[in-house]
Amino acid sequence: MQINKFLLIGVLCTYVISLHAQTPTSAITGHLKSTAGETVPAATVTLQKSQFWAVSDHRGNYRIKNVKPGSYSIRVKAMGFKTEEKNITVTAGQDLNLDFHLTESTEEMETVTINGRTLAQETNRQAFNVTAVDAKKLYNTTLDISGALDRVAGVRVRESGGVGSNFNLSLNGFSGNRIRFFIDGIPMDNFGSSFQINNIPINLADRVEVYKGVVPMWLGSDALGGAINIVTNDRYRNYIDASYSYGSFNTHRSVLNAAVTSEKGLTFQLNAFQNYSDNDYKVQVEASDPNTGVYAPEASLRRFHDKYHNETVIASIGLVGKKYADKLLLGFTAGKNYREIQTGARMTTVFGAWHTRGNILMPSLKYKKNNLIKGLDVTINANYNLGNERNIDTASRRYDWFGNYKSAGSNGESSGGKTLSKYRNNNGLATAMLNYRLRDNHSLALSNVFSTFTRKGHDDVNPTSTQFREPKKTRKNVLGLGYSYDLPNNWSATVFGKYLYQKNEAGTGPSDGNSLNRLGYGAALSYYAARNLQLKASYEFANRLPESNEVFGDLINLEGNASLRPEKSNNINLGINYGFTVSGSHHFYLNANAIYRKADDFIYSRFNLNQTKLTLDNRDGVRTVGGDLDIRYSYKQLLSAGTSVTYQYLTNLQRLEKDAEGNYTIPSNVYKDRMPNIPYFFGNSDVSVNLKNVLSKGNNLNVTYNLLYVHAFWLYWPSQGGRQAADGKREVPQQLSHDLNLVYTLAKGRYNVGLECKNLTDTPLYDNFSLQKPGRGFYLNLRYFIN
Repeated sequence: MQINKFLLIGVLCTYVISLHAQTPTSAITGHLKSTAGETVPAATVTLQKSQFWAVSDHRGNYRIKNVKPGSYSIRVKAMGFKTEEKNITVTAGQDLNLDFHLTESTEEMETVTINGRTLAQETNRQAFNVTAVDAKKLYNTTLDISGALDRVAGVRVRESGGVGSNFNLSLNGFSGNRIRFFIDGIPMDNFGSSFQINNIPINLADRVEVYKGVVPMWLGSDALGGAINIVTNDRYRNYIDASYSYGSFNTHRSVLNAAVTSEKGLTFQLNAFQNYSDNDYKVQVEASDPNTGVYAPEASLRRFHDKYHNETVIASIGLVGKKYADKLLLGFTAGKNYREIQTGARMTTVFGAWHTRGNILMPSLKYKKNNLIKGLDVTINANYNLGNERNIDTASRRYDWFGNYKSAGSNGESSGGKTLSKYRNNNGLATAMLNYRLRDNHSLALSNVFSTFTRKGHDDVNPTSTQFREPKKTRKNVLGLGYSYDLPNNWSATVFGKYLYQKNEAGTGPSDGNSLNRLGYGAALSYYAARNLQLKASYEFANRLPESNEVFGDLINLEGNASLRPEKSNNINLGINYGFTVSGSHHFYLNANAIYRKADDFIYSRFNLNQTKLTLDNRDGVRTVGGDLDIRYSYKQLLSAGTSVTYQYLTNLQRLEKDAEGNYTIPSNVYKDRMPNIPYFFGNSDVSVNLKNVLSKGNNLNVTYNLLYVHAFWLYWPSQGGRQAADGKREVPQQLSHDLNLVYTLAKGRYNVGLECKNLTDTPLYDNFSLQKPGRGFYLNLRYFIN
C-alpha cells in the first residue's frame, strides 16, 4: 500500500513537472551603454524578487534565460552609473530585447562598492594572449606610453638615449614593424614622428592593450608578432585633467585633457601635450680627436647636442548619444617636433649640428553606432596626414665629444653628405568594422583597412638627388572576416582570416614597382576550468608586408631595400590565468604563457659596410621558443606587489650565406646560433604601499618602487666570438635599474603631487650597444583633476 502511494505521488510529480516543462519560457536580452554611447561591461542586471540575474560582457551585452511569463521589475546597477529600473511584462515564448542607457554618477563612484571587473580586467579575459595596463594608476607619474609598456611581461622597449630618442619595442622577441601600434583601434602607421609611443604621455590613455603573437582580426593589421592598442580616456564628461612636471636634464612635460558635453549630446574634446629636454646627461666614452683620430682614455662627458621637444594638440567636436550615432566626431591633430642628433649607430660617431624637424597636420572622422539595425554594430574611421619631415645636415664639420670640430670640406656630418631635405610622408587611412550578433552567443565580424603612403620632397643642397627624383608610393589593404562564439564565464572561441594586398611604386616605369598579396588565418580558444581558472590557446599563420620605410629607407639612419620579401610566421600561444583570495583580504593572481614562433623570410637589420647606418635583409627563418610569467599579490587597498619574468630563445635558421656575387651558396657558420643583439632574459618587480588619510582626511600617500632587470646579451653571433672577444666589447652588459615614486593626493584626488627618482643608483644603462641612456634623475609632477 505504501509502495502504491509513493508510485502515485511520483506519477503526479512527473505530470506536474511535464506541465511545467510545457509552459514556454522566454529570454531577456539587451545592450548596455552610457549616455555618451560607450558600452558598459560588468554591470549587474537583476529581475527583482526572482532568482534570475546576469552580468554584461565586455561588449555591454547581457542575457537572462528561462524566464516565466509575468510582470517583473528589472534593475541595472553598474559602478560609476546611476541605477536604472524598469517594469516589464514577459509573454510566454516571446523573447524580449531591452536596452539601457546609463547615466554616469560621480556620487555613486564615491559611496558604492561593487565587486565587478574593470575594463582592463575584462580585456585580460579575452581568448587572445593579451595584457591590459590600467593607465589610470599611472596618471601621477611622468611616464609616457613606452615607459608603461616596458613593465609588461614579454615587452622590452629599447631606446637609443633620452627623451624623444629612437626606440624599438620588442614583444616576445619580435620587434620593429612586426609590432603594430593602434589608438582606439586605428592604426598609427601614418602619425609621423610627432606622435609616437615614446612622446605620448600616459595620461592620454585609459588603458593600453598588449596582444602577443596572435592579433585579433578587428584590429585590421598585418602584424607578425603582436599589437599595442592605446585606448584613450574618451568618456565624454565635463572634466579637466592638467599636469606639469619638471626634472633633471632640464626636462619639462605638460598635459591637458578636457571635455565638455551638453545635455543634447554636443561634445568638444581637447588633448594637448608637450615634451622638452636638453638630454645633457653624462656618458662614459672614449673621445677621439677630430684632427688626429687618436682616442683619449674613457671619460665622463656631457652630451651637448641632443635637445628634443614636441608639441601636439588633438581637438574633436561632434555628437554623442544620438539615435543615428553613438559617436560622430570631426577632429584635427596638429603637432611638431625638433630633434638634435648626437650620435650615429654607435657613440664613436658624434655630431654637433645635424638635426631633424617634423610635423603632423591630420584631419579625422570617427563614427560609431551600436545596433544600427538590431544586432549590427558599425565603426568607421578615416584620417589623412598632411605633415612633413625635414632633415638638416649642412655643417661641413667633424666634431668630437668635447665639442671641438674641424672642417670637413664640402661634406656634411653624416656619411651621405650634406642635405637640406624637406619631404612629405603623406599617409591616408580608412577603416570600417562591422560586427553582427547572429544570436545571443554568436557573432560575425568584417573589417577592412585601406592605407596609402606617398613620399615627395626635395633637397635644396642636392636638387638632383635620386632620393626625390621620383615619388615613392605604397597602397595597402587588409580585409578580415571572423566568427566568434562566446558563452560568458564558460568558454569562447574565435576563428578568422585575413587577406593582404600591397602595391609599391618607386617611379613611373612599368618595372619601378611590385605587387604583393598574402592570405593569413587564425583561431583563439578560452575555457574556464573553474570560476577563477582560465585556460587559453591561440594560433595564427601571420604575414607582414614590408613597410614603406623598409622599402624606401627613412632618409636618416636606415637604408631602403626594395627587394625585401614579405615575412610569414606560425605563432602559437598557450596561457593560464588563475586568481584566488585568502582570508578575504589577500589576493593572488598568476598569468603564465608559453610561446612558439616560426618565422620565415625574417627581415633582419644589420650595420652597413662602414657601420654608420642600418640596412635590412631577409633571413630564411628564425624560431622563437619561450614564455613569460606574471605574479601579483595585494592586501586590501594597502599593499600591492608583483613580478614579471620573460625568457625567449631565438634561433637562426639561415643555412646559406651570400657569396661575392650575391648568391646564397656558402654554408653558414652561424646556423642555429642564438640571434644576436636581442635581449632574451629580463623582468620587472614592483612594490606599492597606499596609506589613507595622511595628515588630513581624504589625503592619501602612495609609495612605489620598481626594479628593472635585463640579462647581458650578445651583440654579435655567439659562434663568432660572442662575449669572449678580446676587446671585451661584444655584449650589451647586464642592466639593473631602480625607480622610486611618491605621490601625495589631496581632496580625494583633485590635487596631486608626485616625486620621482629614476635610476636611483646611477647605473650606466644601455638598451643598444654603446648608446648610453640617462643616469640618475629627479622629477616633480603636479596634477590637477576636476570632474
